[in-house]
Amino acid sequence: MAKAVADAAVHDPRRVRQLFPSLQDGYAYLDGAAGTQVPEPVIEAIANAYRSGLSNTDGAFPSSQRANQIVSECREAVADLVGGVPEGVVLGPNMTTLTYRLANVLASEWSPGDEIVVSRLDHDANVRPWIQAAARVGATVRWAEIDPDTTELPVEQYFSLVSSRTKLVAFTAASNVLGTRPDVAAISAIAHAAGALTYVDGVHATPHGPVDVGTWGADFYTTSAYKWCGPHIGAVIADPALLATLHPDKLAPAPDEVPDRFQTGTPPLADYAGVTAAVGYLAGLSPGSSGTRRQQLLRAMTAVETYEGKLFSLLLDGLGEMSPVTLYGRASHRAPTAFFTVNSLHPWEVAQRLAESKINVWSGDNYAWEVTGALGIRETGCAVRASLVHYNDHADVDRLLEAVASLLA
Repeated sequence: MAKAVADAAVHDPRRVRQLFPSLQDGYAYLDGAAGTQVPEPVIEAIANAYRSGLSNTDGAFPSSQRANQIVSECREAVADLVGGVPEGVVLGPNMTTLTYRLANVLASEWSPGDEIVVSRLDHDANVRPWIQAAARVGATVRWAEIDPDTTELPVEQYFSLVSSRTKLVAFTAASNVLGTRPDVAAISAIAHAAGALTYVDGVHATPHGPVDVGTWGADFYTTSAYKWCGPHIGAVIADPALLATLHPDKLAPAPDEVPDRFQTGTPPLADYAGVTAAVGYLAGLSPGSSGTRRQQLLRAMTAVETYEGKLFSLLLDGLGEMSPVTLYGRASHRAPTAFFTVNSLHPWEVAQRLAESKINVWSGDNYAWEVTGALGIRETGCAVRASLVHYNDHADVDRLLEAVASLLA
């Protein structure tokens, strides 16, 4: 079974886990790819936002001014996390809703004969909005395929997929089921050479290592705070100059400035305070580190990536030693996500039986609709997904391996 994994640069796992009330219930939370648990600093930040007196934004009185500050601080925090600028952070309820909104705006400039490129590797939230938007204007959809043997998203195919007619290339920074992490910078460079924009789904990548949207060449980068210990808030990060060229539908009295004009309705202000606290929590994962919050985040998330990688290796090795277990995902650079089947058991049955052992995992397609179809497992219930995040420890891995082994007995 798994041995203890330690990374002094970031983890005393016991210290980290003590910050999470929900982790004290005796369950192994191996479901982080669908949403992480929330630490006390985030819970307190949300509660304190309400306790302090909170009103809508842009008023003359203190509780409204606090609301303005919460919005500003949230954008600054998200920008620090991914290497953007606050003026380019569009906030919203989730990545899917924001992507539909951006798809509608961008497609308003497309014409018949224009092309977009989507990938089989992606969560459907970075596929269907683009396909549907293209269909409305008569644009052509082209597909980037995964390599069935390596489960990589080969960069080379983009040279033939992208042309002068390409308007947008949408792809993921990490598969939410296979963990595959494509070469974002290389694909973006090909797109930009042809004059196309890139829309990068960073929802599964952001919790597992440092992000730099500028270096990666992501024109639009998406992330969801509830995947990195925050509340259910999504964000799209872009260059403010690019956002200034786009004109979404909005109410007549609503702000026309960037990024406000992309945000409709009254925001969940207390949750925005929680987002800021979640970024602060991540920055503090490397105790005693100095420098700006951005510098602290880069160090902390680099250490998180190392820690999770070691723990994930133990999980993969353990599952790989069980011959009736079939593992999907063989990319060389991966997020810590295992997708597997157990003998002839239906994945839902496996998830149910693991839940009886107080182990949380998911089963099914997990909205990776094209991936599971390409792998030929969609019609058979797909697979079981066990995903690690930085608060998981070797005891969680041991419990899963022991429980899966018991299913084979």
